[in-house]
Amino acid sequence: MAFHVEGLVAIIVFYLAILAVGIWAAWKTKNTGSEGDRSEAIIVGGRDIGLLVGAFTMTATWVGGGYINGTAEAVYVPGYGLAWAQAPIGYSLSLALGGLFFAKPMRSKGYVTMLDPFQQLYGKRMGGLLFIPALMGEMFWAAAIFSALGATISVIIDINVNISVIISALIATMYTLVGGLYSVAYTDVVQLFCIFLGLWVSVPFAMSHPAVTDIGLTAVHQVYQAPWLGSINSLDIYTWLDNFLLLTLGGIPWQAYFQRVLSSSSATYAQVLSFLASFGCLVMALPAILIGAIGASTAWNQTEYGVPDPMTKKEADMILPIVLQYLCPVYISFFGLGAVSAAVMSSADSSILSASSMFARNIYQLSFRQNASDREIVWVMRITVFLFGASATAMALLASSVYGLWYLSSDLVYIIIFPQLLCVLFIKGTNTYGAIAGYLFGLVLRITGGEPYLYLQPLIYYPGCYPDENNIYVQRFPFKTLAMLTSFFTNIIVSYLAKYLFESGTLPPKLDFLDAVVARYSREHMDKATLVKSDNIVLNELAPVNPRHSLTLSSTFTNKEAFNYVDSSPELSNTEDD
Repeated sequence: MAFHVEGLVAIIVFYLAILAVGIWAAWKTKNTGSEGDRSEAIIVGGRDIGLLVGAFTMTATWVGGGYINGTAEAVYVPGYGLAWAQAPIGYSLSLALGGLFFAKPMRSKGYVTMLDPFQQLYGKRMGGLLFIPALMGEMFWAAAIFSALGATISVIIDINVNISVIISALIATMYTLVGGLYSVAYTDVVQLFCIFLGLWVSVPFAMSHPAVTDIGLTAVHQVYQAPWLGSINSLDIYTWLDNFLLLTLGGIPWQAYFQRVLSSSSATYAQVLSFLASFGCLVMALPAILIGAIGASTAWNQTEYGVPDPMTKKEADMILPIVLQYLCPVYISFFGLGAVSAAVMSSADSSILSASSMFARNIYQLSFRQNASDREIVWVMRITVFLFGASATAMALLASSVYGLWYLSSDLVYIIIFPQLLCVLFIKGTNTYGAIAGYLFGLVLRITGGEPYLYLQPLIYYPGCYPDENNIYVQRFPFKTLAMLTSFFTNIIVSYLAKYLFESGTLPPKLDFLDAVVARYSREHMDKATLVKSDNIVLNELAPVNPRHSLTLSSTFTNKEAFNYVDSSPELSNTEDD
């Protein structure tokens, strides 16, 4: 394949434009936030992200390189088809459910990151444990889409994969480093527009290529391969449901999503943004679905691609750039390439910022340096943005199974963080003992279920499992959902059991080593003022917050029982005086 100067110029122009927008957004908002709130302005944008920009950035968070390329691949692959392209519906429902049930309680309490309520209720140790799967999910996701971008660019303009990955990662890291959420949000507007325009411009040209058969015919009839609408075999129904629930429910507890929720100017705005992004995800999937259908309707031996077809060459995951390259005019394919690279950068910058936000606030500040200055936190965030960006780039270049690692880490988000989020927001009486037990049970059940992408054999063989071509057993049983439910109910049962044993006197108070039940006051529970700055919250949406321990503290939380020690603190002090 020849080196394409035009394609390289197009990519350079696009990247420079994105970088310019990111730096402009950082300059425009450099004085946002008071002297002591600069770190919070970087994380949640001063809580003044507007409706239009907010809707674009929340949509762009999900509409990334994996979303676009993966949807086209699922539609194209024979035997799967549109029936197995679950991401558009799954993520759309995820955003809708997030808006209905999770956005309002999270935003109205004025949290800064997704991990705040966990540290508030369960203590800093549990917050650190939950940071691990959250970080893994963000980092492996960024690495996976950087890897996909490198392969995509190399298909169309034939440059070294490593160079394209490094340059893309540098640009995304640079404007995130400079401007935080503002730069990410404003560049998302540009990137989402490029994705929409670039893919829709490419579709008519690809569809009108002489080698492409009418996609309406190939949807239900076998021409070059099985119909692209696809079907679900009776044996695979439980696998389909397991994956669908993972996308729908496991798509909620991500810092990248809650960062947009918490940056909204009000709880109502946060809900509206979620609903708009839900619709946006569906709309943005349409051109990717059509491109996958075009790939399944093409006689590849009549194109410059030649034989065998992409499926036989094991290039099905690259069907979108292949369609752009071989079925569209050269300048249209370069325009579509800009759309794909935009999709990747719009997700990668969000993941890098999310990971650095959680580390700087929930690990560095709240766990180790409670008295750290705002300037110190800002510098910690900038350093970790660079480190996490470099780490994701290194994994994209060196790891042979980045996608396998991301699948496993996204499973852990679904199995561990989602049930914990349900408990901390909606279930009264849960405590640190239940949270740890639920965490461990969910983790063990997931690991023992195996992972074909990592060539990890299962230790528990559920009904219906079968060996694949590598002799790794694949589970048909919905064991991921089983692990999630087990984690959820274990949290509740162990929490109530621990509470009963300590309060009934069955276990002596000295055994409450986590200070989760007996202790009236625990250093594990941080002051509400540390987690929430009341001047960033719309007061008519929030119960009064006093920046010190007071009788109103417990009314700020759904789970009031965990803070009963505050209500009785006067009695405690009287006892000590006696």
